Amino acid sequence: MTAAATILAATVVVVVVGLVVLVLLTRSQGGGFQGDGRSKVQPQPSASSAQPSAPPVRATAESAKKVKANEAGLIPVIMYHRILPKRIASIDRTPDQLRKELERLARSDYVPITAAELVAGKIDIPAGTHPVVLTFDDGHPSHFATDRNGMPENDTAVGVIYEVAAKYPNFRPTATFWVNRDPFGLRDRAQQKKAVKWLLDHGFEVANHTYSHLDLHRLSNKGVSEQIVRQERLLKKMGVPSSTTFALPYGSRPRKLSRAHDGKWDGTGYHFDAVFLAGAEPTVSPFAKSFPRYAIPRIQSNGKHGDCRRWCTTYWLEWLGEHPKERYTSDGDPDRVSVPRKLRATLSPGRATSVITY
Repeated sequence: MTAAATILAATVVVVVVGLVVLVLLTRSQGGGFQGDGRSKVQPQPSASSAQPSAPPVRATAESAKKVKANEAGLIPVIMYHRILPKRIASIDRTPDQLRKELERLARSDYVPITAAELVAGKIDIPAGTHPVVLTFDDGHPSHFATDRNGMPENDTAVGVIYEVAAKYPNFRPTATFWVNRDPFGLRDRAQQKKAVKWLLDHGFEVANHTYSHLDLHRLSNKGVSEQIVRQERLLKKMGVPSSTTFALPYGSRPRKLSRAHDGKWDGTGYHFDAVFLAGAEPTVSPFAKSFPRYAIPRIQSNGKHGDCRRWCTTYWLEWLGEHPKERYTSDGDPDRVSVPRKLRATLSPGRATSVITY
């Protein structure tokens, strides 16, 4: 990560510490249309978190060329924190800001996938579209809550995601939630399990963000492993399979870097297939030789002020739109990797086993 990105990550983390405010808006109940005229989708359980947005096709050099497929391109992994009616910290987003950003993504033919799917190379989206990973840190109450009918509350992160999916059918309603010891502000174990089950059943990813959200760089090797194992044990009690992805609190890496993805504490070991940072640019394709598996960058959701003139979503989504040849564009075939011929050498032979060039 660049020096500027490091500075941004450090700035971001300071404002996150100790912010524990939830403001709930009055919400309507049920499906159909909300009181303000916004459509609300009826969530349905997902047979698989990797369920495609459209039936897969068998790509050919001709079909890949037609959609200008580039599966070696850049992918935005967007980082969100609290979703509040009125922002308190610079990294907060309002429901309307989240809604507008997701609608922008949908209009630009982005299709959400989870962090686990990105890392596994399970990018099953329609030809000509682009993957985006929506990630929410800390398991704040504004991310997920259900109403008395068991539906996502309006203006929570999940509620807004489903609202946008109802308006744009190709916008797959999924995201990754990296949570700490009280996910979504719930302390009752039964309520925690119920919330996590709802998300998993509907194709979302819930994964490890440490037990206490401490700065891992300040901890001993043993302390790092303890934080990760305690949370992994808690997630398993909630019904979460072993996490395959891990997001560093504050984007701060432990002094022994490998402790972020492999370690052991109190007789329990852990392994993550990937580790995610806190800023500040798109990641390269998981099929690329240069894919930074244990230091995957994310992009803070924000405008173009201060450091964000160069490092946040408004800038990067504009840049990717202006440089379409640089971003990941799908060939629609999850079993093959299509790239322009000049990019063939950038692919990892171990990851891209069936390649189409044009």
